[in-house]
Amino acid sequence: MAGPPHPDPLPIRPRGPVDLHLRPPGSRSLTNRVLLAAALAPGSSCLLGAGENDDTRAMREGLGALGVTIQTAGDRWQIQGRGGHLEAPARPLDVGASGTTARFLTAAATLAEGAVEIDGAPRMRERPIAELVSALSALGAPGKVLGEGGCPPLRMAGGGLPGGRAVIDASRSSQFVSAILLVAPCARRDVELQLAGGRLVSRRFVDLTLEAMTAFGARAGWTREGALRVEAGVGYRPRRYAIEPDAQSAVYAFAAAALTGGRSRIEGIPAGSTQTDLAVLEVLEAMGCTVQREARAVLVQGPPGGRLRGVQADMNQIPDAVLAVAVLALFASGPSLLRNIAHLRLKESDRLAALERELQRLGGRVEIREDALAIEPGPLHGGVVETYDDHRMAMAFAVAGLRLPGVRIRNPGCVRKTWPAFFQELERW
Repeated sequence: MAGPPHPDPLPIRPRGPVDLHLRPPGSRSLTNRVLLAAALAPGSSCLLGAGENDDTRAMREGLGALGVTIQTAGDRWQIQGRGGHLEAPARPLDVGASGTTARFLTAAATLAEGAVEIDGAPRMRERPIAELVSALSALGAPGKVLGEGGCPPLRMAGGGLPGGRAVIDASRSSQFVSAILLVAPCARRDVELQLAGGRLVSRRFVDLTLEAMTAFGARAGWTREGALRVEAGVGYRPRRYAIEPDAQSAVYAFAAAALTGGRSRIEGIPAGSTQTDLAVLEVLEAMGCTVQREARAVLVQGPPGGRLRGVQADMNQIPDAVLAVAVLALFASGPSLLRNIAHLRLKESDRLAALERELQRLGGRVEIREDALAIEPGPLHGGVVETYDDHRMAMAFAVAGLRLPGVRIRNPGCVRKTWPAFFQELERW
């Protein structure tokens, strides 16, 4: 639960080394993937540990409008799947600010009995979707982008997904690929996706999609030629599925340990987890942290006194973790360079521009270099941090306030997008 409203701006209380033992809410990325797989399976599935937030709520409500029955009792969700056949809603689907919901439901709309329109929040009307609609049209499921610049709103004709081969431009978002993969088991023919120019940002998220699909019985994977292939006629099977705690949320607890010289133990993440943002652990080790993976937990120990080293890192595969690492770089002993992150401009905010402004607001020396962010520590001071209605800006800069006096966070309520209780948790750190 989110609890009572916070003051705006919200002051963050500095503290000494943290000693955290926590289990974040269920993974948003996994929740929205398996939710769609369960909705397209015949029969009843049960999701355990599902994360309740704005993004998963938008996905659940969108699927409900497409005729899927979903009953919730806390983090236990019961889904009555429709075997790949969805209804056409009377009104446009409102996906809010959820990028995964917009992209996944655009693909799911091809399986509706009639036309489906999809729209969202003002920021969603600035986020690209034309590449996805184009690839779906090439697979025999026509659609039309109605907004400006290849962005929502859009309309899909429905009537089913014939399948076949298509080339998809995934240079700006891996969600375009994941969206098609998730509905491809319900196509009439096998689906093969070739990557335009061989380019795919955030490939780890596509691998996470394939893992979720396989768990529900689909047959899908990479070809030797570097394409993706999904077998038709197999579909999904209903099942009981336990969702791991969210590694994307755990990043902020890891960062808190790194910055304060404390320790964070995140429970419930298995040793073999393939959640994308766990790759941030390698970056934290390079900055001086000690990392330990256990059978059902991850432990991060920050360096004594929070004395972090600067780092040069390719962050293409973990774009959501860039914000927390950028904040840590403010406190490092030397400069940092976070590379291959041009696609951050297309997230919930223009995160490159937002990071530059807000890191500078706290005294850092920051420069955007094409697809990279260069950060040099400077004499730091507190300030009122703008969050641009972006949950990750709020959480990342709140971590800075654990060590730097005078940090205050504007619009703290924006964290409801993925972790509504974040600031209640932060007070206990």
